[in-house]
Amino acid sequence: MKAIAQRVSRASVTVSGETVGAIDEPGLLILLGVTPPDTARHAEVLAEKIWNLRMLEDEQSCASINAPLLVVSQFTLYGDVRKGRRPSWTKAAGRAQSEPLYEYFVNYLRTLGAHVETGVFGAEMEVSLVNSGPFTLIVDTDELAV
Repeated sequence: MKAIAQRVSRASVTVSGETVGAIDEPGLLILLGVTPPDTARHAEVLAEKIWNLRMLEDEQSCASINAPLLVVSQFTLYGDVRKGRRPSWTKAAGRAQSEPLYEYFVNYLRTLGAHVETGVFGAEMEVSLVNSGPFTLIVDTDELAV
């Protein structure tokens, strides 16, 4: 699993002009991608890492100040652009695998105590955010002990 974690002062997701998820205070926007080898354990490790990352103001974590998260599915994180001009999506997991793992990730964050807002899996979404810092990290389970 791979996540782009962005520190935000606010963020929202709209689908067909309707806001489906929003955070109106400092927290994290998480863009989440799933690849075929990923499992529930990958989701747990990634959720725990992000929940405890000290990337908010004054080196605080979401866990330490109960900051909210907005999680948006993003299969394009596994786009491969090495050949040609059209990205390849062969490294991204299909919906049958990625949607349950996305939901598991979100629910696992909630079991850790997180307030989590979401987009709509597989929908055409518009994401708005105010990146604070800016502070953006790529967190990949390939680089974590799973």
